[in-house]
Amino acid sequence: MTTYIKRASERPQDDLERLSQTVHDIIANVRKEGDHALIAYNTKFDKNPNPILRVTAEAIQSAYQLVSPALIDDMRRAAANIEAFARAQRDSLKDIDSIEVAPGILLGHRVIPVNACCCYVPGGNYPLFSSALMLIIPAKVAGVKNVFACSPVQKHTGKVAPETLVAMDIAGVNGIYQLGGAQAIAAFAYGTEQVPAVDIIVGPGNQYVTEAKRQCYGQVGIDFVAGPSEVMVIADSTADPNLIAADLLGQSEHDLLAKGILITTDESLALQTIKAVETQLALLDTKAIASASWAEYGEVILVSNLDEAVKLANDWAPEHLELCVEDPDSLMPLLTNYGSLFIGEYSAEVFGDYISGTNHTLPTLKAARYTGGVSVGTFLKTVTHQKLSVEAVKVFGPSAANMAHAEGLSAHASAVEQRLIKLKD
Repeated sequence: MTTYIKRASERPQDDLERLSQTVHDIIANVRKEGDHALIAYNTKFDKNPNPILRVTAEAIQSAYQLVSPALIDDMRRAAANIEAFARAQRDSLKDIDSIEVAPGILLGHRVIPVNACCCYVPGGNYPLFSSALMLIIPAKVAGVKNVFACSPVQKHTGKVAPETLVAMDIAGVNGIYQLGGAQAIAAFAYGTEQVPAVDIIVGPGNQYVTEAKRQCYGQVGIDFVAGPSEVMVIADSTADPNLIAADLLGQSEHDLLAKGILITTDESLALQTIKAVETQLALLDTKAIASASWAEYGEVILVSNLDEAVKLANDWAPEHLELCVEDPDSLMPLLTNYGSLFIGEYSAEVFGDYISGTNHTLPTLKAARYTGGVSVGTFLKTVTHQKLSVEAVKVFGPSAANMAHAEGLSAHASAVEQRLIKLKD
């Protein structure tokens, strides 16, 4: 039995038609006007009239002087963990040189990186530099030759945040562009005089960035279409309500539409967690956003048992899923839909955001039903090859021709039959 102790409001539906048309017009303008359009949009939206879109090497090195050595060290520690996990992922993705599925039919595949990518790092209001590490490092480990990144300038400085520039440099980026919004997506999808076209664009962004990725998909690959951040916590009576409250608020402060959900088998824990949220909110610098998000979209759900909690989690397919239960390992085989899993109360979601090594660019809005987060595999393509012997053509050719005729494709059949005729000569 499911009981909602705190139920969320419905998230508002954006004016999708207006949004779609606005983004369509931006993309069309960038395709037509190129850099002229990009500079105009930079000036309009970010108060950045700089005609040079690529950040110079001097500006990148200067950024190191504006970031504390302690934070630089923290970035390098995070980068090392992210790289170590990315390399383990890459090593698990093997080529198949050839397997003989039938006498004379040799099949195989190669795992090949894309040639160029763009890593979009948000940053107009807050320098979300951790995303630079999460996006660029897997691309580099995958073997992408040209890894570019872009981020909007900070409105009060007219420059990309120094923390973001340092993180991009530590990650090994090949080129950085001061661009944001839908116009940045269009630029890297189609290319302009200064901005190279790429094969795939990855990274989070606002609704305009998301819509631009949707509209440019096909011209360019994307990771996925993402929405507001989510965390779900499954807890039993052994859990700590203060830790759960902290994790729920950690997501709530992302933006006004972020969603924190607690599913628990213990009513007392549910009520204690709500009280802890209220207490901790008073201490947050981000109280205005976090309190509004929690008030509107936070949920606390009481269930009869953990099996019911698992079913709700699989139905919801949350971006982040935390297991704060006595025996979390027993639930793992039952959980199939999530962006990333955090096992045990000390495995706080924030570690995944910054430093543990898994990727924090994850599917939202139930997309975890069919995709995982950004990884080395995002930048790789698996392409097949085959080689048939003469004997294999003689044995399997008639079947292939027969199937082609059955589908009404006579040219397909002829391509086989002409080879069979040649082999009889």
